[in-house]
Amino acid sequence: MPLPRKVQNIWTEKKIREACRLYAVTDSSYLCGRSLPSCVADAIIGGATFVQLRKKGASTLELIKLARAIAPVCRVANVPFVIDNDIEAAKATGIDGVHVGQSDISCADVRSILGENAIVGVSVTDVEQALQAEVSGASYIGVGSIFDNPENKHFSFVSLDTLRDICKAVSIPVVAIGGITTQTIPELRGAGISGVAVKHALFASDNIEKAAKGILEAVDNMMDEL
Repeated sequence: MPLPRKVQNIWTEKKIREACRLYAVTDSSYLCGRSLPSCVADAIIGGATFVQLRKKGASTLELIKLARAIAPVCRVANVPFVIDNDIEAAKATGIDGVHVGQSDISCADVRSILGENAIVGVSVTDVEQALQAEVSGASYIGVGSIFDNPENKHFSFVSLDTLRDICKAVSIPVVAIGGITTQTIPELRGAGISGVAVKHALFASDNIEKAAKGILEAVDNMMDEL
């Protein structure tokens, strides 16, 4: 049965924008015997403000099982929780929404299936895609890969100038993706983003809570200096 939605999990644009500050994308490759729900909990304790369940190659049933274990952690902390691309898993678990790429189901179709209260994120690489995502009902967009990311060599790079142009072109929140670390975050100053999406720098850390605190501090410093 789907998990019941709570009133506080009806996410307004303002709440989504605030939640994009430290967007954690799960990575099971570096758990080293740790459970994914406990790692997500550590990330949230450290300051993660948004969680995306992403497990490449996982079946819908596997994603449902993981989502049902992670969702209560996110809901206790009032942190939005979405699944990468799998609409059926999102429907089955009653979580907050999904994130889709350019080659996945369209944003408009996702919106029609999950409804107006769902969070729908869309990955983009240029202004045209960003504008189309906004028109189609996206709640936020992810832009990248911004920096060199050895974990995702198949991703196209997006220049900082293009990132700035996208932020100026749309009114919905923009999250920078790809190669995000405490060292690269200062380079995003002035781009107009609402936050950063982090995978490797969080879940490959021996101390996820500490890593999250460091990343969030770097994001806050970058934004406070605007």
